[in-house]
Amino acid sequence: MQPGDLIEDFTLPDQDGNPVTLSQFAGSPVILFFYPRADTPGCTIEACGFRDHFAKLKKAGVVVLGISRDTVKAQKKFATKYDLNYPLLADDQMVLIKRFDLLKNKTMYGKPVTGVARTTYLIGPDRKLIHIFENVKPEGHAEEVLALLKKK
Repeated sequence: MQPGDLIEDFTLPDQDGNPVTLSQFAGSPVILFFYPRADTPGCTIEACGFRDHFAKLKKAGVVVLGISRDTVKAQKKFATKYDLNYPLLADDQMVLIKRFDLLKNKTMYGKPVTGVARTTYLIGPDRKLIHIFENVKPEGHAEEVLALLKKK
C-alpha cells in the first residue's frame, strides 16, 4: 500500500455494535489508527492522545477511527474507561488487519509472538491514502498526525 492508492471500502462494528463504513465519511479526511490491544499501556497512551486532541482534529474536519482485533465488548469497555470520544472498531476476525498486512512477528518478553503492528493511515476525503505512519510510538503520536495535517 502506497500513498495515492485508493483505500477499499470496509464495514466494521464500533464499540456499540453499530456498523461503521469508510465511505460514510466521504468528503472528510480519516485517521485510521491500528493498535495491538485495548486497555494495554501503549494503546491507552495512543488512544488518549487522540482523545485529548480530538477537538482540534474535529475542527480540522478529520474523522478519527481506532481499530484493533478486540471484540465489540472489549472496545466498549476501553472506550468507557478512558472516555474515548471517537469510534473504536472491532476487527476480531482480523479482516481489515490482514487486508492492511498488519500481522507481524514480534518478540514479547523474549518469546516470538504474532501481533498487530501499531500503524496509522491518513486517508484523504477521496479515500486515497495520503500517508502511512509505521512503527508508531504511542507518546506524542496524535501531535505527530496533527503536525502532518497542518502541512497538507
